[in-house]
Amino acid sequence: MRRRGLDFRRPVRKRFPNVVWWTVCGILVLVLIVVLSREGQIESKPTISRKPYRRDRIMEGVTVTDEMLSSNSVTRQLTDQISLAKAFVVIAKESNNLQFAWELSAQIRNSQALLSNAATRRTPLTVGESETAIRDMALLLYQAQQLHYDSATMLMRLRAKIQTLEEQMRSANEKSSKYGQIAAEEVPKSLYCLGVRLTTEWFGNPNLQKKHRERKQMDAKLKDNSMYHFCIFSDNILASSVVVNSTALNSKNPDKIVFHLVTDEINYAAMKAWFTVNSFRGVTVEVQKFEDFKWLNASYVPVLKQLQDSETQSYYFSGHNDDGRTPIKFRNPKYLSMLNHLRFYIPEVYPALKKVVFLDDDIVVQKDLSGLFSIDLNGNVNGAVETCMETFHRYHKYLNYSHPLIRAHFDPDACGWAFGMNVFDLVEWRKRNVTGIYHYWQERNVDRTLWKLGTLPPGLLTFYGLTEALDPSWHVLGLGYTNVDPQLIEKGAVLHFNGNSKPWLKIGIEKYKPLWEKYVDYSHPLLQQCNFH
Repeated sequence: MRRRGLDFRRPVRKRFPNVVWWTVCGILVLVLIVVLSREGQIESKPTISRKPYRRDRIMEGVTVTDEMLSSNSVTRQLTDQISLAKAFVVIAKESNNLQFAWELSAQIRNSQALLSNAATRRTPLTVGESETAIRDMALLLYQAQQLHYDSATMLMRLRAKIQTLEEQMRSANEKSSKYGQIAAEEVPKSLYCLGVRLTTEWFGNPNLQKKHRERKQMDAKLKDNSMYHFCIFSDNILASSVVVNSTALNSKNPDKIVFHLVTDEINYAAMKAWFTVNSFRGVTVEVQKFEDFKWLNASYVPVLKQLQDSETQSYYFSGHNDDGRTPIKFRNPKYLSMLNHLRFYIPEVYPALKKVVFLDDDIVVQKDLSGLFSIDLNGNVNGAVETCMETFHRYHKYLNYSHPLIRAHFDPDACGWAFGMNVFDLVEWRKRNVTGIYHYWQERNVDRTLWKLGTLPPGLLTFYGLTEALDPSWHVLGLGYTNVDPQLIEKGAVLHFNGNSKPWLKIGIEKYKPLWEKYVDYSHPLLQQCNFH
């Protein structure tokens, strides 16, 4: 093979002299030394500032310190032992091993004292001073494991304990509900005393009866539709008085207000005596008893017919036919009381009237209510405040939607509303035969399969599609069982103490009682004699 000529050979690369290489290497070493020295200065700065920072954390009371976060920290080890020992103390007590529980508790206190002393002097625990405590606690924890106080046993026992506590809580809730219901249904001695004294006064004072008759004969307002007509159905004298008094005191024209009060035979004389003796800024008060309504009989009224049924009587009055499975509140006979169901017969009670505002006896009036009578109900029968801001107050909460009749006729998500302050157009009521609708549904609930209790569920069925929503400020609910927004209370025209905690009972909610009590004249001689305070 022929070699190329010298002219065609690759040129040889020139090499740098050794002096140049050494110079470059020296420069690089110097640069590296400068960089490392600067990093050392940067790292040393946090070390200087770390001590005061940590001191600040301790001084501020922060319990999580650096030594506790360290995996080798004796403080952390002691803390973990204490947590585990506390769990073992509980199990030892449940196992009736009181001696061992006492030994664990004593060692826990010993370890806590060490931690407390270290925190006080603001220095970490040393291995030397904590070694004995850690060793003693470790021996006790080992002994606990030998006694089968291990994790599996703990879990089983804790689950059993939780189940027991849940059963106890369920039992306590049932008792609380039962006793609360009993307390709510009991008539206070002072209220009973008032009724007795007023009845005695009525029958022993002919002048009082004469005054009542004269007032009744002179009152042409009872059927005058230009007046503001309110109706109350109640057997509670003082509560009815508060409704009338609070309405009168907050009215711009009290002389135009007419109250139609219906009670029962027992309280009839006392009611007449109270509202004859007392005046309420010119407000007219009519008192009747439902026993005088001749049309109110078992052949017309389903509730009265149901009261004659032996099974219904057993359900409400004996309480022994279902082994106590039904809560006591569902078995309250008041739900069959005519004073409760009379709200569905208002056109029959007041045949001459065209518009009425229905008020429960557990309300207080704070504003002038004359504006209710000028509200356009748009052809509806019932004006009420809706309560469906939450799902709790929709139809499916009150009615049994497993029943085909309910499922076929009513939307489960329809908005509920409240009894207690309702505007009723009696002209539309009569035209649409609303009482007949109520009878239809009441007769189909003899076996209590459509709804369980109360007058609201049949009201929701009766006035379905016939209710006009009112501004919520007209009727504020919940003062008898829950906390209510103070702003709502301030703006509310009518405050409703619905629930068991009525303001005239000892179980009433204390912070709401003054709203009701300010309309009670505790200086009244009869109230003082009956120990009202």
